Amino acid sequence: MFDFRLKVFHTVAKRLNFTKAADELCITQPAVSKHIQEIESYFQLKLFDRNGSKIKLTEAGETLLQYTNQLFAIYNKLEFDLNEINHRHSGQLRIGASTTIAQYVLPPLLADFHKKFADIQVTLMISNTEQIEQALQNKDIDFGIIEGQSKNTSFKYTEFLKDEIVLVANINHPVTIKGRIQLDELLKAPFLLREPGSGTLDVIAHALKPLNIKLSQLNTEMQLGSTESIKSYLLHSNCMAFLSIYSILKELKSKEMSIIDVKGLSIERSFHFIQSYGEVEALPDLFMKFAGRYNFK
Repeated sequence: MFDFRLKVFHTVAKRLNFTKAADELCITQPAVSKHIQEIESYFQLKLFDRNGSKIKLTEAGETLLQYTNQLFAIYNKLEFDLNEINHRHSGQLRIGASTTIAQYVLPPLLADFHKKFADIQVTLMISNTEQIEQALQNKDIDFGIIEGQSKNTSFKYTEFLKDEIVLVANINHPVTIKGRIQLDELLKAPFLLREPGSGTLDVIAHALKPLNIKLSQLNTEMQLGSTESIKSYLLHSNCMAFLSIYSILKELKSKEMSIIDVKGLSIERSFHFIQSYGEVEALPDLFMKFAGRYNFK
């Protein structure tokens, strides 16, 4: 229904990477570049500043991103509302979510869901990925939302939202001056990691494997059971940590933390809905459709 060029721009602006945007949109990188050039030509304005392989939004790009955020939110709401006309939903919905998702992704989504479906009573259980799978197996929850994707064949996994895990340190850390770190330096730096069973920890281990680095080789100062405790520790130490980009948006904006580029390392993952196989239930299906159309800013 909408101009595909705007979707291309929106994806590039969110990812700040033409290659990643092309992969997400299932088109070629030259096609992405062509769509961006057509928009720039139409408005006679540059949307991105390019510095080697890195790009950032110009003032015009920031303005267009604000409007595309609003446009896609309206399109998503329009499609959902038209599909839900003449339906009234009520009942209890039990959701399980791993910590990062529950703390940094779901709260605004749940608030908007409640405004639209006030007769649905939602309860949220927060645990790590392993515990969410166990709760689903025990039928303590209707479905879960987890970090990464387990290999448990007992469950059905559906992609929900793309995420990126980045290396972060407090803004006063010596390495933030140069903004990047080599792999040999990575092995020497003091690290904070999540607890065993954490989906984030599994994704990090998987991403480091092609670089011939094991988690056990990292100079781990401490393992902590929540992202909030890791962030608080980081602000009072010279440690570094791998964290979801969603979990540090506030600290990046307030300039308390900085992202450190690691040469040769990019850690991407998807958050997944997890369900037991069998008949699709109405309320979980409703929530997943609502979440799939939500505008995450």
